[in-house]
Amino acid sequence: MKPAAVDSRILALAAQVTESSDQDAPVLLLKLKEILNSTSLGSKESQKIKQDLYYYNLVQYCMLVLKQDYSRLPGGWATAAQLSEILSQCCVGLEVKEDPEEFYNKLLPSAVDNLLFLGRHLQARFIRAIKDEEKSEFLRCFRTVTDAICWLFGGHIQLTECVLQSKHFLQLLITDDVETETAMMSVLQNILRVNSSVLLHVDEKILHSVLDELVYKLSSTTNPVTGNATTKLLLSVAESHPQLVELLSTRYKGLRTLLSKQWSGKGFDRNLNQLLDLLYSEFCRKGEMQRLHQAACLIQAVWRGFQTRKRLKTLPKVVTALQRSFRAKREQELQHLKRLKEDETLRQQLQLQRQRAMRLFHERQLTLLEIVQPGQVDRHIQEMEGKAALIIQRHWRGYRARRKVHQQRQSLKQYKAAVIIQRAAHKFLGKCQRKRKALSPWKEPTELTSAQKLALQQKVDDYIRLHPASQMSEEMSKELHRQAQEKLAQYLLRSSLDRRAEQRREALLAQLSTDMELLMSAPSLMEATEKDLDVFMSRSVPVACKARQSHNTMLKCTRWPWWKKLGDEFMDDDMIPDDVLNTEFGTLFIGGSKSS
Repeated sequence: MKPAAVDSRILALAAQVTESSDQDAPVLLLKLKEILNSTSLGSKESQKIKQDLYYYNLVQYCMLVLKQDYSRLPGGWATAAQLSEILSQCCVGLEVKEDPEEFYNKLLPSAVDNLLFLGRHLQARFIRAIKDEEKSEFLRCFRTVTDAICWLFGGHIQLTECVLQSKHFLQLLITDDVETETAMMSVLQNILRVNSSVLLHVDEKILHSVLDELVYKLSSTTNPVTGNATTKLLLSVAESHPQLVELLSTRYKGLRTLLSKQWSGKGFDRNLNQLLDLLYSEFCRKGEMQRLHQAACLIQAVWRGFQTRKRLKTLPKVVTALQRSFRAKREQELQHLKRLKEDETLRQQLQLQRQRAMRLFHERQLTLLEIVQPGQVDRHIQEMEGKAALIIQRHWRGYRARRKVHQQRQSLKQYKAAVIIQRAAHKFLGKCQRKRKALSPWKEPTELTSAQKLALQQKVDDYIRLHPASQMSEEMSKELHRQAQEKLAQYLLRSSLDRRAEQRREALLAQLSTDMELLMSAPSLMEATEKDLDVFMSRSVPVACKARQSHNTMLKCTRWPWWKKLGDEFMDDDMIPDDVLNTEFGTLFIGGSKSS
């Protein structure tokens, strides 16, 4: 929306600039200085005029014409210097309300770049000029442009980074001309005064390039003006941030010696001494840090040496353990490979035996078919199939029972442990009972009365009178005493054996009572489970051996060849000849009697 009450001079100037050519436009834009000077700086009228100039694109046009060649335009390069001053005056204090990003992010950086570009033109023409009047004129214009740049980034601090990052700034600084390089160092001095931390935010390459140029000027010239400006600028750089002091001391190690030897007594000793003090303090701090670093390195070296020597002492043990583990692992791998090889060999042997057995079986079948009469072949085949089915079922039941037993081994262990505990408890209780009987309290006999004593004495006298003692010699007395001692010893031995037999009988009775209770509380066959099987398994080693060997004998009988069973068509499969059992179990109790 067009602002109200626009100055008529601005409208007329905008119309003239629009209709004029590119050569006449710079001269027309010089009228902006009169318009800007008509109001006091910082007033509302001045702010209003700047906004109108920006709205009618006069500020933008003033920025664009700075790139022209003013050597053939009216007024020459002085016009360009005045336009740079007008541009900086218009931009400082201008508040843009509509689209401020266009102004701050595009117009202002472009204005700085154009001003630096104009400064390069003026610097080049100043260096090439021969007459003193021309040199002084170009130098005045150059300083006007640098002042305009300082005024511009003084009003907009964010432009300090744009100035340093511009490709024209470093080219302006790299020159051997004393007047222009002094002006550029003054611009850098003003940048540090406006924004002291700007050097930390620019690219490291740009910072190194600027510092390299300043140190080069100190080392390549003897002009006190250049030395004074460069020293003052380096002092400002060092005072802006301690990190820059460290950079100067690290990157330029001979700077302190150069300053003290070449520039002492040149008339700026105050700034020089301050810079030397900063560099020396940094040098001392670095020396202290280096000393501490060396001490830390020494401590670390001693500690690493101690740790290394400690590890070297334990190295033989570690190597021995490592070798032992390696050999054990290698032995395990060899054993594993050997076991795999043995398994493979066994598998091949079993497969070969199976093939041979199958071949022999087929041969016997063919021979049987040749021997047996044709009418009995079908009957014989049916019988063989039935027996084969029974054998398969027996093997399957045996495998299933063994698997169940294996699964119930833990419960079997618990049951056996309970039986052992019960047996020990019964034994302990019996022992305690016997001790109680042996250690029964002594009962003193009751005292006899006088009448009882007389009666007992009368009985003793009567017994002696009826049974008079025979006369016995000393040898007969000793022999009788010996016989009495022998009988007493036999009685004591017999009583000990009887006591042990009594204990065994009590244990057997306890076991019988336990088994009887288990039988009484046993479930029916329809309700029996797999866990109930373990309860009725015998704990007697002879009985278990007898059952196992009987089972193996029955399996051997079922595996007899067919020709051994030709006469047993009418014999039950579960009946085994007694002679076979006698040959297998000649030393075991069978049916309550021991076979010879």
